[in-house]
Amino acid sequence: MPEYRYLHYDVFTDARFEGNPLAVLPDARGLSTEQMQTIAQEMAFSETTFVLPRERDDTDIRMRIFTPAAELPMAGHPTIGSTFALAREGLIRPGAERFVFGLGVGPTPVDLSWDGEALSFAWMTQRAPEFGDTFDDRPARELIARAVGLDAGEFAENAPIEVVSTGVPFVYLPIRTRAAVDRAAPDLEAMRRAQAELGLEHYYLFSLEAGEPASTVYSRMFAPVLGVMEDPATGGACGPLGGYLLRHGLVTQEQARAVVNLQGHRMGRPSWISIEASGTPEAPGPVRVGGRSVLVATGTLEV
Repeated sequence: MPEYRYLHYDVFTDARFEGNPLAVLPDARGLSTEQMQTIAQEMAFSETTFVLPRERDDTDIRMRIFTPAAELPMAGHPTIGSTFALAREGLIRPGAERFVFGLGVGPTPVDLSWDGEALSFAWMTQRAPEFGDTFDDRPARELIARAVGLDAGEFAENAPIEVVSTGVPFVYLPIRTRAAVDRAAPDLEAMRRAQAELGLEHYYLFSLEAGEPASTVYSRMFAPVLGVMEDPATGGACGPLGGYLLRHGLVTQEQARAVVNLQGHRMGRPSWISIEASGTPEAPGPVRVGGRSVLVATGTLEV
């Protein structure tokens, strides 16, 4: 029976048992798509990654990302965590300044910082955010509020409810207070209705009332449709968040280059996600999302 090694990392943290767990299979050759999906279900983390030989000369490796329910074209915490795993495995040369993943969205560069021969920080570059639908009418706002277990009056009035994407679309819900963000709870029936009527699947709630000196934003993310009731850290949502904050004047251009997002606190898995948004409010540019990762465990799967 074939055996496959895996590494378990906690991502967007330097402390074990915090951040967002990730399973990385550093050599997934021979696995079918169906087997990858089954392994992701078995791991039961928000994502599991499968590393494969590159298919394009402008990338270093190919990587596929699976939630327990579906494959994703791009995601942040799997990319950051897999970078640390590949560095540990010797698949990234110590001192290298950049490593390029071949993801579903295309070549995705990661910039690297080192402490001697140990990787210390990784920055993933995401494309310029694409801004989609906004939801200003009362029925839509009330349905979205029910979907996350809040009253529509708890939405902030200085920014819209809006879909934004750098590869995976999220609906961004500006919330007045950190306490309201903490009170939120997914209502699956309302979420199913919002998916059918509004096309919404991934909910990103945030407040600028961060409550921590080191952070700019306090956030939570719900995506039951992907088999993830709540995610402790969502790098794929933080790129669009940086562009959203810049576009709507919630941060200045200077501040947009040094946003720190605290996510996962409500779950007991605090995650610190660094965001660098480029461009202007009129034309937000590519966004970098960065953080650290720590190894928790290694193991072997029999498939």
